[in-house]
Amino acid sequence: MTSNATNEAVEADLPAVVNEPRLWSNNGWTARVIKNEDDEGWAVAMTKDGESEPALVGPWTMGRDKKSPKPLDASAFQTLVKTASEVLRRHEHQLQALLHKKLSLTTALGPLSVTLDIVPDEEDPYAVLGARDDAGELLAEVRVGPEFKLTAASARAWVEDDFRQPD
Repeated sequence: MTSNATNEAVEADLPAVVNEPRLWSNNGWTARVIKNEDDEGWAVAMTKDGESEPALVGPWTMGRDKKSPKPLDASAFQTLVKTASEVLRRHEHQLQALLHKKLSLTTALGPLSVTLDIVPDEEDPYAVLGARDDAGELLAEVRVGPEFKLTAASARAWVEDDFRQPD
């Protein structure tokens, strides 16, 4: 494949840049100004390329005629991309916090870090309960149900039971 043919193939795979008054698409995001179903105003929906649902939907400013929406522009689009990206980042952090729990214990074995990592498999969800020493060495790891609650009391009971499978 020649250099030109390679460049053309790569460009064909890239989404087109769209800069229309009610539709902007660039850098992996699409902003679409839509009629607000809740009132007589307008909203803007920000959708990441490849996703079916918008990451962010928010109110949009009316134009000068007080009936039609203000057209999208480069500055507004960049602000919307930044805001929608932050929403996705917060969502990912929240999901990570729900799926990964960690606490520290002082035990007869010394300081331990006990973790619970939930694997949200659609057919067989489970969690992995693990214990590491101060140096980060894995001392024990067992598979538990996804409903297992990691608390200081449950972690201490597991450690004191020689890391046997919790009930």
